[in-house]
Amino acid sequence: MFSLSEEDMRREVKSCVCLCPPAPNVLLLLVKPSKFTEENRKTLKFILSLFGEDSFKHSMVIITHENEMSISANEVLRECEGRHYNVSDDNYRSLMEKIQEMTNLLKQEQIKTNNSSQEYLTLKKESHHTIEPLCSKSNLNLVLCGRRGVEKTSAAKAILGQTELHSVSNSSECVKHRGEVCGCWVSLVELPALYGKLQQAVIKESLRCISLCNPEGVHAFILVLPVDPLTDEDKGELETIQNTFGSRVNDFTMILFTVDSNPTAPAIVNFVSKSKDTLELCQSCGGRSFVLSIKDKQQIPELMKTVDKIRQSSDNPTCYTTETFLDAQMERVVQQDKLISKLQGELEKLRKTQNTG
Repeated sequence: MFSLSEEDMRREVKSCVCLCPPAPNVLLLLVKPSKFTEENRKTLKFILSLFGEDSFKHSMVIITHENEMSISANEVLRECEGRHYNVSDDNYRSLMEKIQEMTNLLKQEQIKTNNSSQEYLTLKKESHHTIEPLCSKSNLNLVLCGRRGVEKTSAAKAILGQTELHSVSNSSECVKHRGEVCGCWVSLVELPALYGKLQQAVIKESLRCISLCNPEGVHAFILVLPVDPLTDEDKGELETIQNTFGSRVNDFTMILFTVDSNPTAPAIVNFVSKSKDTLELCQSCGGRSFVLSIKDKQQIPELMKTVDKIRQSSDNPTCYTTETFLDAQMERVVQQDKLISKLQGELEKLRKTQNTG
């Protein structure tokens, strides 16, 4: 953001707000204390002004390193009324508690953009404790993920019973479809392949994927795979999904194998039940898997029951939400920072050893 033109900054802020409907609750300002200059502070202040004149009231400083605070960093901390979190504390649950405390205090306040009457950063907490049955016209939000776009679109067509859906196999953006399935309104979001993309693009599209399922969140991630051995690209995609969405994503995931023939054929059953990679993958997702013939509509009710079991699991909350995603990102930042600190410490020891030698 800091290297962008003013026009690009405005565009990114607008995109940010659109990805967090109805609006972001809290702004987290990542600051490297010793290297935060006055120019950085002025740029940050301009960016926050795009969210509204009171945006500092909805901001918290995230201190990424244990270094002495520069004058400019201290000024930002003052404008945030001292609200901060140090990643070296290694307690992201404490961060979430601080964020919750902020939103509770600010839930009656509103921030308005300079060019719109839309309200920003207003807390809206939804209760998801009541689980509606599929037949009650409730909403079910599903995300189709995996490396192979053609298989994902084929699965979407089969589930929704819509043949006109277009493929996103060559797309870099999420596509959302809607339809009525077994008496339930189903939203299907096709998440494009993430493996091999820049981390910034991966995070942006993954957040957009979750945002397209707001306000409830994602009820289930459906990992679409063909009945074939996993390639290196497939494994890379699985690792990227895991690293991006965090370990909690497994609680909401099922494996969907797509075929265009009899799903009970011996070769198919043998592969699913005996392939080492497949068995390990299914086990990581609680053993939830389903073999779907894209030509057999009679399988859809059974598939939907399998999906709904994820939502009704007593061990899990009912949805993977933007808050869950934020948890995963903060955990990733903390782990990366710990690794960097460890490598820096080892490098410093090596330098001292060489100097004494």
